[in-house]
Amino acid sequence: MKRIAIAGSSGGNLFNLGGKDPERLIGEIKAQCQSAGVDIGLVQFIAASESMDVAKDHTAAVLYGWNEDEQRLAKRYEGTLKDTNEAAAAADAELADRIRAGGIDGLIVMSADPQGSNRQAVQAAAEAGIPVVGTGGTSMAMISSKGANVIATSGTTGTTNRTRAVSFMTSLCKYWGIKYIPVLGSAGDKSAAPAGNPLRRINLKGIMQSSLPGFIAMAIVLAISQIPALKGLSEVFDLMLKALPVVLAVVAAKQISDMDEVSIVAGVIAGVLSVNGGIIGGIIGGIGAGLLVQYLFVKCVQWKFPMTTVNIVAGGLAGLISGLIMYYLIAPFALQLGEFIKYIINQAISFNPIIAGVVAGLLIWPAIIGGVYHAAILPIVLLEMEKTGNSFLGAIDMVGLVMVSAGITLANIIAPRDRGEAAVAAPGFLINMGFGTFVEAAYPFMFSNKVVFAGAIGAAGVGGGLVGLFNVRGTAYVPSFMGPFLSNNVVGFAAAMLVALILAMLVTLVANKAWRTGRKSEQKPEIGASA
Repeated sequence: MKRIAIAGSSGGNLFNLGGKDPERLIGEIKAQCQSAGVDIGLVQFIAASESMDVAKDHTAAVLYGWNEDEQRLAKRYEGTLKDTNEAAAAADAELADRIRAGGIDGLIVMSADPQGSNRQAVQAAAEAGIPVVGTGGTSMAMISSKGANVIATSGTTGTTNRTRAVSFMTSLCKYWGIKYIPVLGSAGDKSAAPAGNPLRRINLKGIMQSSLPGFIAMAIVLAISQIPALKGLSEVFDLMLKALPVVLAVVAAKQISDMDEVSIVAGVIAGVLSVNGGIIGGIIGGIGAGLLVQYLFVKCVQWKFPMTTVNIVAGGLAGLISGLIMYYLIAPFALQLGEFIKYIINQAISFNPIIAGVVAGLLIWPAIIGGVYHAAILPIVLLEMEKTGNSFLGAIDMVGLVMVSAGITLANIIAPRDRGEAAVAAPGFLINMGFGTFVEAAYPFMFSNKVVFAGAIGAAGVGGGLVGLFNVRGTAYVPSFMGPFLSNNVVGFAAAMLVALILAMLVTLVANKAWRTGRKSEQKPEIGASA
């Protein structure tokens, strides 16, 4: 029987998509492991009380281990984040020893720290050649650069605990040749009410990110409807526009109440009645439904209602009450709020689209590195897409992040500083070009060379200026070759993407050549020196 280990932390973006609840996060992996006949041998997981994007040394944190006899998480240390990271060193060494001794067959990492609290385990995994899977753009890029046998990697945007767990186990079982049937039901007890204050589960960023696939589907329909023979799909696009608030309401209700099908039903009912409020209305309606689902569920259980009646009351009445409040009271104001945000963006672009594009391009890399992108920019992108199916900032994302990252990684495939970097760059380039995501693949090269870092920002600024010049509206998170066809200006978007990629590639090639030249001059012996 295969045995895996789990290492990492609650992360930055991961924190908002399940990382802040380690029990559920690891519980989903445990459920998939049981289905595959795989054991969890060891866990080293640091859970902070807030996102790592904003966490400080004094942030409260817990180091979790694994009780192998009872097959559950166990707290090993609790204190400040700084002290918890120091305490994790012993767990890191223990995991490394287990790997070297052959007691661990595979490693799952989530928002790990390969240069800190997970350094020894990552090094041992690289030496042993065991398969490694995980999420966390920055950390996975670094783990790959250390020579680990990474067989599956991704960012966290748009994922859930369950989809991550299924993805991890699918990749590992395929690698080992093990038969595996994913568990798609709840990993917990469906009859039990969720613990904790549901108000703490409200996370607008997580709601928007989880709804991203719906917006991308709408953009694809819009692009296809531009084909003369398929003009009839414009009606489908209009229908999907109306469905977006429903999607957001369902996600919001499920996130807050987490009552599986009951939450979904409540979210659908509330979303349908919130469509006049746009996507903001859908979010508010879904939040209200989620809060009511949990409240009514607990009350009905306390009143000893039959479980069928509990589900009907919790799902049906929760969605109906929240939806009616939205329909009659809040929807008009929610719609105006969304329109006001879009109005401000359009006014800035109308004032000087080129300057707006340059500024957005120059700021996009600092925004994603600083953790601002997912909190502020992505929600605005989705607000823009609500009416038109594409977005000015979405085009900046594709041009300034995805294409620049692709250019940097392509340069390191063509002429890397050393041979090992080409192997690290290749997966990042392919993912960026093939899926329009994983811009963090460029981080190792940007952070190790100031010229490459400056070149990335400069290329993004130039690309952003072209987006403004050509008045482009587009989206990322799609294959790069599809990007122009999902925009309002195919030629202009393609040109901006190509220029950004080439500029980033050229700067990186020059920087790499300068580094190699400097390295050779340092190694060249002085004239007259003895052998």
